[in-house]
Amino acid sequence: MPLSERENYIRNATFRGPHWIPAVLALSGASWDELRGDLEAVLVRHPTLFPDFRPGQRDFDHFEFGPGFTAGEDYTDAWGCVWRASINGLEGIVVKSPLEDWAALASYRAPDPEVRWDRGPADWQGAAERLAQARSRGELASGGIPHGFFFLRLTYLRGFENLMLDVASAAPELDQLIDIVAGHNRRLVKHWLDLGVDVLELADDLGSQRSSVLSPKHFRRYLSPHYSELVDAAHARGALVGFHSDGYIMDIMDDLLATGIDIVNPQDLVNGLDDLARYVKGRRCIRLDIDRQSVVPYGTRAEIRELIGEEVRRLGSPQGGLELICGIYPPTPPENIDAVCAAIEEFRTYWWDGRG
Repeated sequence: MPLSERENYIRNATFRGPHWIPAVLALSGASWDELRGDLEAVLVRHPTLFPDFRPGQRDFDHFEFGPGFTAGEDYTDAWGCVWRASINGLEGIVVKSPLEDWAALASYRAPDPEVRWDRGPADWQGAAERLAQARSRGELASGGIPHGFFFLRLTYLRGFENLMLDVASAAPELDQLIDIVAGHNRRLVKHWLDLGVDVLELADDLGSQRSSVLSPKHFRRYLSPHYSELVDAAHARGALVGFHSDGYIMDIMDDLLATGIDIVNPQDLVNGLDDLARYVKGRRCIRLDIDRQSVVPYGTRAEIRELIGEEVRRLGSPQGGLELICGIYPPTPPENIDAVCAAIEEFRTYWWDGRG
């Protein structure tokens, strides 16, 4: 009897012999806006990856990209951070932070997650219905805190340079702010666990192009205890935890894995396949972020196939432990997106169809 998507995912994440590599293409709103019908044509050719897609589902001329993703429209989120986007479909940056001056901390309050999510009214009933629908279809039930839930949240609230100086000087106010953010996250996670998610998703970009933003010492001081608290809460309720970070994070990888996360989502070429194979493979499930800087947007079809094939062979196994995710952003052309889809379809069963 074939496995459901949920069963296959959990078996893969826990090294219990899945039947295929879970894979997702994350299509940015900016690529949709740029490619439109050409992107639709790609998705139609790959029903294995996009089984529910039908042309015409997206109204290109009247599409609402949402708060923080709409060019020319400043947006103030629930925390009081002002966001500004310059390209439709790409998340903007914070241009005004509510706690640039520590004097504002005494009266500052986090938003109430019962009433307001980051960028709109709280809708826990809608979340419960979406999870129930996923379960009824044999799909994974997942949920989590918005991207940038902790470290990035601190940068949004204080401003990046201010926060780096706070860390370097061990500003006592920083611990107070961390307690505020941690308390909010704790409430959000409890909600998702009460809804019975299979996987709790956490995302907090910790890397630059060549190094982690925080040293291992500062990661352990300011972040890892709070990460561990959320992971322990999830495990106590039988949920797995997936963690995403962009950038180079190998210098904090051991500390990150020590928090207990089950699935780690690093970028491939930024961190290096050799190091990912040497230090992460087999220790945790790797949700590999396929290159979005060079090969996918600018490479040939053969180069894309070669990269994905190598990643499956180097980081996968018959027991599982490898997922693939590829974010699609401009200027990636339709033919390269098609090449990514074709390569994923070709290699997703590599370890179970007699080739591996």
